[in-house]
Amino acid sequence: MGERSVASSSLLWADWDVAGVCALTTLRGPAGVSVPPYERFNLGLRSGDRTDHVLANREALIELAGLPGTPRWLHQVHGTRVLQAEAASCEGDEPAADAAISVTPGTVLAILTADCLPVVFAAEDGSEVAVAHAGWRGMAAGVLQATLAAMRTSPSRLLAWLGPAAGPDAYEVGEEVRASLLDQAADDRPAFHATRPGHWHCDLYTLARRRLRDAGVDRIHGGRHCTISDAKRFYSYRRDGAASGRMATLVWMR
Repeated sequence: MGERSVASSSLLWADWDVAGVCALTTLRGPAGVSVPPYERFNLGLRSGDRTDHVLANREALIELAGLPGTPRWLHQVHGTRVLQAEAASCEGDEPAADAAISVTPGTVLAILTADCLPVVFAAEDGSEVAVAHAGWRGMAAGVLQATLAAMRTSPSRLLAWLGPAAGPDAYEVGEEVRASLLDQAADDRPAFHATRPGHWHCDLYTLARRRLRDAGVDRIHGGRHCTISDAKRFYSYRRDGAASGRMATLVWMR
């Protein structure tokens, strides 16, 4: 398989058009050196995979995606802290945060997921970008609202892209998860569909779209992939358990 073919089969680019802004989510491969059960392009240092394999994959990602620099990796904790990339040096470190913002061309923001929803933001004029880790815990805590509040661009001038996440026909949750989200917003009821007593299918994409639109973001792209059901392309913690790799979602200004 040629280098160009490997790249096209290992990267899912955002389906939006924002001048000067690039965004993507990595896939399981064929790029990468991780071995089963993490094969191949695992980028998560805390996934249980060999550290040298993950670091090799991270180095390969820079060349494969044509990144202008090393991604600013985070130590994600399902919270609402938003990192201002210009306010702290992240070189060689992974600060605890679940979202990041940048106004500097060449700064690559990154989050890791394996079912949680990655949400990317870009100013319509390409002057600011952000990325947020929005699983159900982060969604209930308000990570999307916190990210928007920390950006200097008004929501009406932002575009959003929803990357691959656990899909609405495969992601089943219990009463605790549903109650946590409904406690924040009763309007979230349409995002849940009963499956068996005390359990519901949960639509993370619907939850995110409602929150974004309520905040004033109307141009929302993506939201069509299911990490659980597409084992060939995506890692899934829900499907594979602790032996699951991690995809990276990246955004940067050229």
